[in-house]
Amino acid sequence: MRTPPPDPPRPRGARRRAAGASLVLLGAVLLVVGGLAGCRASGRSSPPAAASPRDVAKTLGRVLDARARAVRRDEPAAFDRLLGGAPAFRHQQATWFADLVLLPVQRLSYRFDPETIVRRGSAYWVTVEESLQLGGYDAAPVVRADRWRFGPAHRDGGRFVLTSVTDPTWEAAHPVELQPWDLGPVQVREDGPVLGIFDAGSVADAPGVLDSVSRGVAAVAAEVPYGWSRSVVVYALSRPTFLDRLDDVPGDDPEDLDAVAFPVGRSTRFVLNPRMLGRAGPGRDRLVRHELTHVALGTRDDDVPVWLSEGLAEWVSVGPMAPQDRRIPEAAVRAAETGAPELPNDADFNGADAQAHYGLAWWAVEYLADTYGDEEPWRLLDAMDRPGADPDRVLLDRYGLTPHTLAHHAERSILAVYEGVS
Repeated sequence: MRTPPPDPPRPRGARRRAAGASLVLLGAVLLVVGGLAGCRASGRSSPPAAASPRDVAKTLGRVLDARARAVRRDEPAAFDRLLGGAPAFRHQQATWFADLVLLPVQRLSYRFDPETIVRRGSAYWVTVEESLQLGGYDAAPVVRADRWRFGPAHRDGGRFVLTSVTDPTWEAAHPVELQPWDLGPVQVREDGPVLGIFDAGSVADAPGVLDSVSRGVAAVAAEVPYGWSRSVVVYALSRPTFLDRLDDVPGDDPEDLDAVAFPVGRSTRFVLNPRMLGRAGPGRDRLVRHELTHVALGTRDDDVPVWLSEGLAEWVSVGPMAPQDRRIPEAAVRAAETGAPELPNDADFNGADAQAHYGLAWWAVEYLADTYGDEEPWRLLDAMDRPGADPDRVLLDRYGLTPHTLAHHAERSILAVYEGVS
């Protein structure tokens, strides 16, 4: 989720650091362009109308080389000199530059295949791959492609400049994963293992968010028995612009979610819904731990049943809470009283009965941990994550349980703790 906030009732019975300063740019920059390395920082060249494809590739390569170098050296004037086009485009690019130099960039590079170069009048369109790696947070560079346009500079026809990074027709067929710094000005804060991306409307909440996530990293690291970086990038913005762009989210409506974890390259980040910025406290801390569990698991839970993936995240998220504070949605209690035929399937998990499904999934994992020990849920994850594993067969072979009987045990556990509590 990835999860909606839990509602009362409460269960019965038993069972900082301040935000750091903005970051500076780190690391080296590498440019590879169709096998041709750029060699001039100015981007100056003059491909005539009859220029060979190789000459055009060299020219565009020099522009991209100079672009990366300007970011690395934090030289806004040099960066601006590489831009043409409409004033609105130049302003957008100036904002992108100002954002990027705040990030801990370990690597920024550009690459393109000369076969993608298409001439339109005096301009050239080309599909450019950008590789961006955030030092200390990304396991590998995040690569994404987009179609850019280059044209002759207005006052110097012998020099080519970037005039557009948007081709709507191309992007309709090749979705581009934009990040917050592509969409407007951001504020960057860092606290220990957490890199926070805020904006002018949310940066006042940065200290509380970063503290919550830092404590969450420590709590999740103590429970999840797998190696992971124990660092995370969190987006906490005042507007849902980035959140609304996410595809394939639980329930299909990003704004219904209080938070959601999502893959970026080989890493996982998470974003908070703007409405959560002002909800500091145990509930938001629990939500943060839920998302951090997904971050820690990475791809390990991608191919297991959703009930196990989300049940594990809920189980870990409530671990640090006092028993009386471990709330469950009322819908889960009502569903337990009615009786579910079996564990929710993947297709329906985040549908109309999502809150009931999250509660049932949590207590299915809770039942396994109570019955077989706290390590058993992780052993089950390993077993179900094996290639070709049949989840129903795994349940039967390990515990003699079917999805129906495990759901029944989970329901009985829910009712034992929450029935009649309001």
